[in-house]
Amino acid sequence: MKRSIIIAAAILSAQFASAATPKEIIAEQVPQARAILEAWKKGSPTDAKRMLHIVYWTPSDREPAPQYRERLTRVMEIIQKFYASEMDTLGFGKQTVNLDLAEDKLLRIHVVKAPKPYAHYKPGDGHKIRNECTPTLQKAGIDPTKETVVIFCNMSNWDPEKKRMTQNSPYYAGGNHRGGTAWQVDSPLLDPIHLDKKEPMLHDGQYGHISIGKYNSIFVGGVCHELGHALGLPHNCERADERAALGIALMGNGNRTFGRDLRGEGKGSFLTLASGMRCASHPMFTGSVKGMELSGQAELTDLKISKGDRAINITGKVVTDPNSPPVYALLAYCDPVGGSNYDATTATAVPKEDGTFSINCTGFAAGKQASLRLIILYANGDATSHVGTHSPYTYPFSADADGQANLDEISLIFSFQPFQKAIKARDNAEIYRLLQQLSTSENAKTASIAKRLLAQKPTMPEPAAIPPSQTEVALADTTVTSAKVGYFKPLYNKIPSENMLIQSDSRIFEHGIYAHAPAHHSYSLGGKWNKLSGRCGLAENTRGSVKFVIKADGEKIWSSRVIKAGQQPQFNVDVTGKKKLELIVEDGGDGNGSDWGIWLEPVLSR
Repeated sequence: MKRSIIIAAAILSAQFASAATPKEIIAEQVPQARAILEAWKKGSPTDAKRMLHIVYWTPSDREPAPQYRERLTRVMEIIQKFYASEMDTLGFGKQTVNLDLAEDKLLRIHVVKAPKPYAHYKPGDGHKIRNECTPTLQKAGIDPTKETVVIFCNMSNWDPEKKRMTQNSPYYAGGNHRGGTAWQVDSPLLDPIHLDKKEPMLHDGQYGHISIGKYNSIFVGGVCHELGHALGLPHNCERADERAALGIALMGNGNRTFGRDLRGEGKGSFLTLASGMRCASHPMFTGSVKGMELSGQAELTDLKISKGDRAINITGKVVTDPNSPPVYALLAYCDPVGGSNYDATTATAVPKEDGTFSINCTGFAAGKQASLRLIILYANGDATSHVGTHSPYTYPFSADADGQANLDEISLIFSFQPFQKAIKARDNAEIYRLLQQLSTSENAKTASIAKRLLAQKPTMPEPAAIPPSQTEVALADTTVTSAKVGYFKPLYNKIPSENMLIQSDSRIFEHGIYAHAPAHHSYSLGGKWNKLSGRCGLAENTRGSVKFVIKADGEKIWSSRVIKAGQQPQFNVDVTGKKKLELIVEDGGDGNGSDWGIWLEPVLSR
């Protein structure tokens, strides 16, 4: 299927001339999306009531906190009402999660007594705890890998005399439309009946001096937020226009503002249209499991991306495979570097009958590097990315201090896509022809990258042998003394993927050293250089954790902390008189899976 991708130089047509309000966008898009979803579901014999399953897990030396069934029933019922109200406000009707209630109208809770005491467990033990819960769930006929499960962990510590609360519990979640798990903490104070109370005050080990009402905003809101992740919702924050009208996005910082309006402390939490669009096809919300196991198959063609006034305008066409569930919506996430996606603003679109669509992205962060991610949503609940971080349609951009977008990086990526297509097809003649063409580009960065890719290997001698007249050199262009990497083979100015470009945290770099952990590169300096400077980070769309170390003549002269996606430390070290340089990348202490470390544009100077 041929893809045509174009960068437009000017603002697109009048369809983007004025930004619509949130209410206008909802009124236009939601009926269109509902029509596609209802047509998919209509006449299907696959109606099913998917339930949310609740587990209460407690260490062997603890009994469940007082009135846990009553309290957690109130917690989950207010969350159920929140989703129903938000989905109804968005125009989808009162779709929400289904709670499994016993005959006494309280939650059916599966109690699990852990095999070990409290001191044995820590916040990172979520999967260990779920494994301990699995036999109890299986005995009840529940497969936790195929259902949505909330595990309340009895891992809080409340001192009523000092009015001090601490917790040592897993508190995270993940999942998709087929199933997911959310880990929460229970405490004697967790109860939505306190949401409207400004007193008494207490001290929380993480959040400081707060009222019992704010405590429940944070922790009842936290349950609601993490349940969203278990349902497949990624982080996203509200745009300024949404904040003024609606409050704080649940999947942003709305886990801390849930119900604060009851105390008169500001607007509460709300569900963005992007989150609502995702929920609208979730089998628990739709009551249908039609095609739930199918993987959506569609691609975006004729994609055009241009900048408007503090906006990014996108048009294109979604082409869906005949055997795929239909596409009912597209989402755009504008995600600044760092922030764990909490600060990603969103925009939405519904494709027309012919598959064409247009998206207007506004409200992205000024003065920052960012990623533009396009997500395709399918009527069975599937998406091109369940969590929102690995869309195949991810493009780096930046915004200046006034919020005006710079799309040069996207233009560069698009210019290399025919080359990458030739790599995929293993067409060596076409690869060479395209690189020759790109090496003469008017864009200096494009030309520089293409020339380095044409070179295949470093073009200069070892640093010690470079003439004194050259005062600066890209280290990746010089000959290495020795090199080893943890995956594939040492590469310079490219990485071992079809993309090949040196890309990290939404930036394209002209040169760099591929260094999948554990990696070690040694260079001969001959005492002839004074400074080494650059950055380091992980390759785009990788989730590893690594530590970077620089040694000179065997002595460590710089090291990073453990680095993950979204972190890109700089280094600027003195190598005056040093004869041997070593660049080392270690795994982050959790194995070397996905540890695609890269030394980014390291430069020697004198």
